[in-house]
Amino acid sequence: MASAGADSDPATAVPAVSTCAHCQREIPSSNIDLHSVHCARNLQKCQHCGEMVPRKLMDEHYDENHAPMNCALCKETIDRESWDLHKSEKCPQRMVACEYCEFELPAIDLNEHQDVCGNRTEHCQTCRKYIRLREWIGHEMQCHTNSNGSAETSSARTIPEREVRPPAPVRPARPAHGSQHKRLLFTIAVTGIAVMVGSILFQRD
Repeated sequence: MASAGADSDPATAVPAVSTCAHCQREIPSSNIDLHSVHCARNLQKCQHCGEMVPRKLMDEHYDENHAPMNCALCKETIDRESWDLHKSEKCPQRMVACEYCEFELPAIDLNEHQDVCGNRTEHCQTCRKYIRLREWIGHEMQCHTNSNGSAETSSARTIPEREVRPPAPVRPARPAHGSQHKRLLFTIAVTGIAVMVGSILFQRD
């Protein structure tokens, strides 16, 4: 009897709830009518994420969370859900570093650059041979391993970090006009002196 009295006590009774047909939230039954009217009038369910958003903020919600994005590098329009992947791995104009010289260039040009850069050679101090950079890691594993099978730390080298740059243009030497002019004046002076000396000697004779 005491237990039955406790269950029927209004203070301990669990309030009845109802599900709003518009937002699918559980609302106390005593407030369901008022909530349903307010909910249907002011809230709207986002078709992309299912979130209930105030109607007046729906456009802002879409622009900030679901609108496609324009990539400033490749000028393509990307779904927002794929934006992070595009920016980090897919954009052909994203900047990436060459694995041989660490020079940064657009991803679309990377393969062509590395085909050339990887064919450059570096002199191996251990075997005294010139090794292509694309073969350097495998060469280190074979050449820089001692008889015990462990890598030699003293002679091990990493791929040199160099950028591929075109050679500087060679400028043609400028003609030395001043030097030629000085030589001409010197020749004239010597000739004049020789003529004067010859005249004096001739008069004496």
